[in-house]
Amino acid sequence: MQDQSRRIRAVHTDTTITVYQAYAPHLALPAARDGRFPPAWKRERMTWIKPSFLWMMYRCGWATKPGQEHVLAVEIDRAGFEWALGNACLSHYDPDVHPDRDTWRHALKSAPARVQWDPERDLRLRALPYRSLQLGLAGEATRRYADEWTVSITDVTPLAEEIHALVTAGDLDAATALLPPERPYEPTADLLAHLR
Repeated sequence: MQDQSRRIRAVHTDTTITVYQAYAPHLALPAARDGRFPPAWKRERMTWIKPSFLWMMYRCGWATKPGQEHVLAVEIDRAGFEWALGNACLSHYDPDVHPDRDTWRHALKSAPARVQWDPERDLRLRALPYRSLQLGLAGEATRRYADEWTVSITDVTPLAEEIHALVTAGDLDAATALLPPERPYEPTADLLAHLR
């Protein structure tokens, strides 16, 4: 079982997991229309995926920040997601995990993915006392994510706007009822052992 303070919470099935990203319309609209990332999406750049809907809302300001006006729910293959986790390095040096900073720097430079644990957020986007996963993909992982792992892409901006309107109006119960049904995602213990 995962450390309860650092846990992956996500919408998932037996074969897929849903992650979130936010983009400008010129990338998001064709991606949602075609169910795949367009050629203009930079496969050579690092990209960060977030299984937590509310952490994505914190990051994009409920889809109001410039360049993040559209929130995409990207359903990806679980095997691909777990490949990324298994090949990831922590984004920061941790003396409990790494023997020294040089070893960590070498691992970070060569890893196709990196893991970062950030405070989860509530409906008012306040930090909670536990953390949610962000997974950074680079190089091979970015290309696999875009061209192999992606099962579907849905523009969930209208949902984000509806939930935000309810939060603004103070109707937190109605807002909560609309949240994606995230639940603990339990990879095998050995998959995350190198990140402990």
